Amino acid sequence: MGTERAGVPVSEPDDAVLAVLDALPLPSLLVGADAVVRYSNAAWRSAVELLDDDRLRCAHGETDYFEVVRRLGDDPATQAFAGRMAALFRGELAVVEHEYGLACPGGTRWYRLEAAPIGGGDRFVVTHTDITARVRASRESAWLARHDPLTTLPNRSHLHQLVDAELRREGRGPMSLLLLDVDGFSDVNDASGHEAGDELLRQVAARLRRVARGSDVVGRLGDDEFLLVSPDCPGDCAVTVAQRCQEALAATPFTVAGRVVRLGVSVGVATAAPGAAGLAAAGLVRDADLALSAARASGRGAVRAFSPELRLAAERRAVLGVELERAIEAGELVLHYQPILHLPTGEFNGVEALVRWQHPERGLLPPGEFLAVAEQYDLLVPLTRWVLREATRQNVAWREQGLDLVTGVNLSARHLSTGTLVDDVLTALAESGMPPSNLVCELTETSVAEDPECAALQLAELRRNGVEVSIDDFGSGFSSIGQLVNLPTGVLKIDRSLVAFPEGRRHHAAAAIAAVVALGRACGIQSLAEGVETAEQLQLAAELGCSFAQGYHLARPMPAAEATGWLAARGGGPTRARSCPPGTRCCPGAEPRAGSRSGERTTLVRRGC
Repeated sequence: MGTERAGVPVSEPDDAVLAVLDALPLPSLLVGADAVVRYSNAAWRSAVELLDDDRLRCAHGETDYFEVVRRLGDDPATQAFAGRMAALFRGELAVVEHEYGLACPGGTRWYRLEAAPIGGGDRFVVTHTDITARVRASRESAWLARHDPLTTLPNRSHLHQLVDAELRREGRGPMSLLLLDVDGFSDVNDASGHEAGDELLRQVAARLRRVARGSDVVGRLGDDEFLLVSPDCPGDCAVTVAQRCQEALAATPFTVAGRVVRLGVSVGVATAAPGAAGLAAAGLVRDADLALSAARASGRGAVRAFSPELRLAAERRAVLGVELERAIEAGELVLHYQPILHLPTGEFNGVEALVRWQHPERGLLPPGEFLAVAEQYDLLVPLTRWVLREATRQNVAWREQGLDLVTGVNLSARHLSTGTLVDDVLTALAESGMPPSNLVCELTETSVAEDPECAALQLAELRRNGVEVSIDDFGSGFSSIGQLVNLPTGVLKIDRSLVAFPEGRRHHAAAAIAAVVALGRACGIQSLAEGVETAEQLQLAAELGCSFAQGYHLARPMPAAEATGWLAARGGGPTRARSCPPGTRCCPGAEPRAGSRSGERTTLVRRGC
């Protein structure tokens, strides 16, 4: 680099020009067409002293401008800039603009240079504007666009870019994506707050960085999901890496907000074979997500590799979701009713409404075939509203036929969270004309536990309006005595896992059932034994003081028309009560059918039945 106009006569600057330069607030140089620095203004000299950088010092009339440029760097960008400046000095360009970074002890500072001729074109003013703040803000913005600010890991967008680049790399080997979901993270958020949750995520990110291979990239997709991109990693290798990640998180407890926290991780793995055509990051991440969903379904701490069957199942669920939404509007849903026995009197005075889907092509579908889809596609609330309308309407029809029955309807946690539960129940009662005292709203213990305060307010409002409330599946989850005391409820449904005791465990089951019955009685709550499938189980429920029982030993769920005749024949309703000694087999012929399921899952958010 150097001047290309050596020997070109350059007029000396007069005092007026120098005064104008010194008045400029920007560090500026006056350079002749021969590339010799003729003058540096006061702002330039102040900047040089402030930066204490000898590379910028210029001797007027002696220093070659291109020598100053060489001191600052010899990279291609700087060389290209020097070439443009030489063209400017030759009169081939009207102006030169250039942005560059200057390495300084306190960090790189950035400047915008503008050079243009003055006077007769044999002298040039070169000004330098400090744009450090703008460049740093722009770079920070660009960094934030590609990284998660909490963990400093690559974010979803950047991860997709990295995966796409690796998929396009010539000669790449197998690449695996590991999608990791932290088990138990929400519990920390709920118990200790979001600040503790954020600290936990930072610690998890640090451990995953340490365990990753040198070529791996760890990123955060969002919430408590992390993605590990592993180039040159076949499926069996990916499973090994997944297990190493699990061990790294589980080996040593985390400490956040003064609490010791143990975490596990579920992992979904998707692998792109070498040379596979048509692959994109979005599809591969989706495959890993499907594998993760399968891993979660297998229980905490599972590792699952993607298979084409998982995609087919997801596609079927998507189709089923569209069909279910249409089915709710088209009247394809039906209710079956399972009779409930009042043990002290031997009277069948109640039923539980259980939804089915009369699919036009697949026939009658049990709830286990579509309730998970309803939950996934936010159809639980409209589904429950339909059930409420149909069940209350049928109850009124039975009353008109002389069958005065209590009808139980299952509600979901999703319905509780909407805040419309009470209005939806009261609307169904008003439209059908059903007495509120004939309706029991059932919620599972786990759904109530998601937000006990919100649940308690809505359940109390239902009871104030005359509607009874039942807690379903009691004893199947983390039952809380305090929660039971605080919840406004009138019936506890003892989970079938307690009622259907295994061989030789009758004594233990009896102790558990007796404890639940006594607890309920102390709180003014009646108990119902669900899942009764044998005469012995029915007898035990009666002996221990259960108020009600239901199950396949007594009666299977049946369509409304069939239930009408069945209940009438057995004196259903208080107007046709009959006495039947507790513990006896009240329903001949109602033993479980060959191949029947172990009872009926009785909540809209349950998978079974």
